[in-house]
Amino acid sequence: MELAPRIELMSWLVSQGLTGLPEPDLIRGFCERCRAAGLDLSRGLAFIDTLHPIYEGRGFRWNDRGSNEGETFEYTSSAEGDAAKNWRRSVFHHMLENGHDEFIIDLGDSESLDFSMIGDLAEKGHKHFLAFVHRFGDAGTLGQMDCFYSYWATRRDGGFSQGEIAALRDLVPVLGLAIKSAQHVDIVRTLGRVYLGRDASEQVLRGRISRGVTERIKAVLWFSDLRGSTRISEGIGPDEIIPFLNDYAQASIEAIHDAGGDVLKLIGDGVLAIFTGDDMGTARRAALRAEHRFRLNMAELNARRSVAGRPVTTAYVGLHIGEVFYGNIGSEDRLDFTVVGPAVNEVSRIASMCNSVDRELLASSEFRGGLDATGRRYLVSTGRYALRGIGRAQDLYTLDPDMEGNEAMTGGYERYLKS
Repeated sequence: MELAPRIELMSWLVSQGLTGLPEPDLIRGFCERCRAAGLDLSRGLAFIDTLHPIYEGRGFRWNDRGSNEGETFEYTSSAEGDAAKNWRRSVFHHMLENGHDEFIIDLGDSESLDFSMIGDLAEKGHKHFLAFVHRFGDAGTLGQMDCFYSYWATRRDGGFSQGEIAALRDLVPVLGLAIKSAQHVDIVRTLGRVYLGRDASEQVLRGRISRGVTERIKAVLWFSDLRGSTRISEGIGPDEIIPFLNDYAQASIEAIHDAGGDVLKLIGDGVLAIFTGDDMGTARRAALRAEHRFRLNMAELNARRSVAGRPVTTAYVGLHIGEVFYGNIGSEDRLDFTVVGPAVNEVSRIASMCNSVDRELLASSEFRGGLDATGRRYLVSTGRYALRGIGRAQDLYTLDPDMEGNEAMTGGYERYLKS
């Protein structure tokens, strides 16, 4: 590749990295431009470790011919099992272990090499293989994201020329920088969603990060808490406590998200969430739909845990509605994007009353009163109660006990939630 197209391609990578072109488009554009400039690539693959609660990293592929492979892939931990075995047999592991930044293989000799994937590339007609590991410095490392890995192949019988190898040495680091930049954006969004919640994360990423900047909103509030979790935690081994909490948090958070709610806080085994929208009647029904899904999730979870001989529990849910302040609250160096206001205190107190009245769901009169006539029929009074720390007594409501074992009534309620 001549100098002029090489510089042009570098400029394209920098500009597209700045504009935020997605990684699959970056690697596709890179490979197609290389070919147009005379660098006969037949396959390109790049991957980079990331910060994600499930995946260890992400990779991106390009092929010169049609393939059933996806353009992107995600991989889990390579520290154990088959993934660990495959990683230890990879060219990249060999390069890291031996301090190589670059590795060239004539794929005609692949049978003599005990590297994973090499034989498959040779069978598909690729003739020459060039791999790079570009290491990040201490300041550029983020968690396990410490290297940019890539390999490139050609079908040309003579393999890559020295000029083409020199061109790739110049170009691939620029591609790596563009992909690393894109991954940083993905990491920020992922960590924001995981630690702040979906809506709060979007608010923060749009620039709402000033201390004291809040918005007065009307919201349906959810507070749930596990029954007897302290007693259960004291009776199981320390290594079982976190899996126990994680299982039940997953059951509630999944239900809330599926119904369109946003989880704002995990408080021990408690969950604070909100449901918002232009129509508060729709938000109320979404909260009921989440509560119903939560019960189904709990039943499935308890069945699995029981079979495994692990402790099970149930949960309380309180539902309320009110005006709250939504935004940044805290000190100059530690902010929390959350909701505050009397209604937040009330919903937690409502949930805590579930134990006293022996019901798994309690809703305030304000919550019930905003439902349509059909919805109100499913919530019946449990009485009027003074809530700890709240200046006024509240009428509280629960799902009609007659629904238990009544398939027709339960079916009607489920249809109502879907409507």
